[in-house]
Amino acid sequence: MRHKLLVTVWIAAAAFVLAAPLAAKSNFPERIALPDNFRPEGIAIGKQATFYVGSIPTGAIYRGNLRTGEGSVYIQGAAGRAATGIELDHGRLYVAGGGTGKGFVYSARTGELLASHTFFTPTAPGQTFVNDVVVARGGAYFTDSVRPFLYRVSGGEVTAIPLTGDIVYGPGNNANGIDATPNGKTLIIVQTNVGKLFTVDRKIGVTREIKLNEPVVNGDGILLDGRTLYVVQNRDNKVAVVLLARDLRSATVTMHITDTDFDVPTTIDEFGNRLYAVNARFRPAGTPPETQYWLAKSDKAKGKGRGRR
Repeated sequence: MRHKLLVTVWIAAAAFVLAAPLAAKSNFPERIALPDNFRPEGIAIGKQATFYVGSIPTGAIYRGNLRTGEGSVYIQGAAGRAATGIELDHGRLYVAGGGTGKGFVYSARTGELLASHTFFTPTAPGQTFVNDVVVARGGAYFTDSVRPFLYRVSGGEVTAIPLTGDIVYGPGNNANGIDATPNGKTLIIVQTNVGKLFTVDRKIGVTREIKLNEPVVNGDGILLDGRTLYVVQNRDNKVAVVLLARDLRSATVTMHITDTDFDVPTTIDEFGNRLYAVNARFRPAGTPPETQYWLAKSDKAKGKGRGRR
């Protein structure tokens, strides 16, 4: 009788162990639909599998769950707002405002607009594009793809820091994605039009090029994980996996992540060993607008994901 009981318990336990990974896998869909015509770009992911995605033209913020794929518009869009890069830090959402020349701060808990910061007031289109943001060492740092400045928001005060040193602005999108080293002392940015990476002194804006074995042209959002830097190459539909040297003076593109679900991905964030990319699906002017948008899930660079090369 005892033998039968032990066998029964063992079978039940084995079934649970075998089923658990399958159930866990099924709880994270490969694609997560966003609202039609949302035109997304930035993404930020919280600890409880909650994600936030911004709408470029309206500034609306969509909130959803990575496990269920369900969500809804959490913060409504408004005139004079836009949303490109997003950063979640200590219960606040920091949002780059694209062509508005602004940065916005929302409560992630209530959706309330806590602050609106004006970095540059354009008098014509194309004079500014506040593209991405990272929080480091007590301040939020915003890139501008048109103007060679880094905007720091600290204690409610805005400082425009000129970018000097190795970076040279040219036609097209310049400084774009931004992240910070774990100690928060050094920032890293990608220059989209030439595919270069730079370190940035967060205090004075001096840049130093990180020498690459190959350029990461069309580099958009970036994600730093230890010494591995993920660089989204938007129109190339791939993510470059870059190994940084310890001194940050050089780096090697070791591989690319591709996925059949990529359609002009712009930014990424991580949850565990998963990467989530926002598909902005940029199209040439005059092309009928695409209506469907989604997030695409991929594994980190462990050699086990789909479509790796």
